[in-house]
Amino acid sequence: MSTPKAPAPAKLVMSVFMKDKTVLESVFPRLEAVGGPVDMISPWLDFDFTDYYYREMGEPLFRRLIAFKPLMEQDALASIKLDTNRIEADCLDQNNRTINIDPGYLLSSRFILATGKEYSHRIYIGQKIYADLTLMYTKKGFKTLAWTYPDYASDAVLKFLTQLRRKYLADLRAIKG
Repeated sequence: MSTPKAPAPAKLVMSVFMKDKTVLESVFPRLEAVGGPVDMISPWLDFDFTDYYYREMGEPLFRRLIAFKPLMEQDALASIKLDTNRIEADCLDQNNRTINIDPGYLLSSRFILATGKEYSHRIYIGQKIYADLTLMYTKKGFKTLAWTYPDYASDAVLKFLTQLRRKYLADLRAIKG
């Protein structure tokens, strides 16, 4: 028999992309209201791995990854996704999104994204939201999977997540004292 135990707290990460970088300035306080104070933020990255969003959002698109200081309970991810969906909806321009916000979390062994889209490798976590195993961490670093989006497999994103993982591990050590 396996004995249930509480999962480790996770590091909340939000990927945000938009055409107009000033949109991030306007929603930043709302993102902090959801996730808490910001811990790390990536440089601006080009979001050019797909043209899927161009029709709705225009082009070129720019991305930032934002990590938050407080560690989160993993079961909060569905609620966080619903919160970020509301922020996106509040920023519509003629029924088109001006910002895309994808929350997820980092653990020592993996990176998970939240989505409303069901698929074979996504696990239902409640509130009509699924968890997508996007990356796994091994002794050799982050490992992409057959379904990993190309932008999450990019060197810039993997470099940021590797730095964030080091910070997350330090945060865990600090909690344990």
